[in-house]
Amino acid sequence: MEELQQKAVLVGVNINNHRDFAYSMEELANLAEACGVEVVGEMTQNLQRVNSSHYIGSGKVDEVKTLVEYSEGNLVIFNDELSPSQIRNLERDLDCKVIDRTILILDIFADRAKTREAQLQVEVAELQYMLPRLIGLRESLGRQSGGVGTKNRGVGEKKLELDRRRIEEKINVLNKELETLVAHRKTQRKQRKKNAIPVVSLVGYTNAGKSTIMNALVEKFHTSTEKQVFEKDMLFATLETSVRNIPLPDNKEFLLTDTVGFVSKLPHHLVKAFRSTLEEVAEADLLIHVVDFSNANYEQLIEITHETLKAIGIENIPTVYAYNKADLTEMEIPQVRADSVYLSAKQRIGVDELIEKIRENIFTDYVRCELLIPYDQGQIISYFNEHAQILETEYEEEGTKIKVECKQSDCEKYRTFVVNES
Repeated sequence: MEELQQKAVLVGVNINNHRDFAYSMEELANLAEACGVEVVGEMTQNLQRVNSSHYIGSGKVDEVKTLVEYSEGNLVIFNDELSPSQIRNLERDLDCKVIDRTILILDIFADRAKTREAQLQVEVAELQYMLPRLIGLRESLGRQSGGVGTKNRGVGEKKLELDRRRIEEKINVLNKELETLVAHRKTQRKQRKKNAIPVVSLVGYTNAGKSTIMNALVEKFHTSTEKQVFEKDMLFATLETSVRNIPLPDNKEFLLTDTVGFVSKLPHHLVKAFRSTLEEVAEADLLIHVVDFSNANYEQLIEITHETLKAIGIENIPTVYAYNKADLTEMEIPQVRADSVYLSAKQRIGVDELIEKIRENIFTDYVRCELLIPYDQGQIISYFNEHAQILETEYEEEGTKIKVECKQSDCEKYRTFVVNES
């Protein structure tokens, strides 16, 4: 049977004239579009607080119903998370399916999740969201099959027929599997720390170009395309944490991680479910905050990213701002201002400048020193060839004199042979 095209009316409440309200409604339309839903109308209301029974005032409910009928809509999407009773009351009075911003985002995440860990995280978030809403959602499923908010991706009609206890048991089973995967990643992180390789994490709003920046850096230092990550101009293209080693020509290296993008009002169920993934960011030595500079609301998007990072306990990590897509503005690029680089990852303009900023921030423990290595200690020369940059080499009677740029710890390790340090 052909699935009915979903036509939605968007509804939002602007509480106390919030400055980000207009953009959050625009974003809601983008989220709906990402789910294949056609937006046919929009209704907003200014209130000091939301209506506890219907989210909007009773008069507005009638207006929304009229708009749905007039635009031949069959779905109403609300800009905030609705309570179970609000969903029930609204569906009864509007006589059509009602969903909220949270279920839209959960649906997109479910669609984009590719790895087992991401799929588990999304499924746990979906179950936790649906648990208190079972009655309302059952009624909603009865109104219309298929489409956003009711897709059977492990959390469809069958699971809604399960009782509360069995859903809670399912959450526990999924969480246990998730814990195993998280423990494995923690072991990997410990190993990386042991190897003392600096970690640089890409963070930022969804679709700002984090994966494109990652691919630009990977491409510069790896000849193979196998190391490239998936990139596409769409919301939440990346849900999995990708880690790539970036080897620089002077024997320095760092690990670059790409994480899930943020969005305003990111559902707390998802933040909680993806907390383990976001721990990668918490342990970074440097953050690259990628900003879509071509977006007129880029300052608000920076603020939302800051708030999300703070909510998951990520603060006080040195940050470089990569103002991406600057080629779509009037600005001449590349440009570097303090800890900001204006660039175009897609055009590969400003990538060298970004690498230079990364270098400045993460290789602060490097020193220059001169060592005189006896000829019978050739393995030490080999070590520095592999782990440092040898700037000069001279052969003297007592041994080989090398001038190197190396880690402070390596200088200390071979202190016996150091003749000069700067």
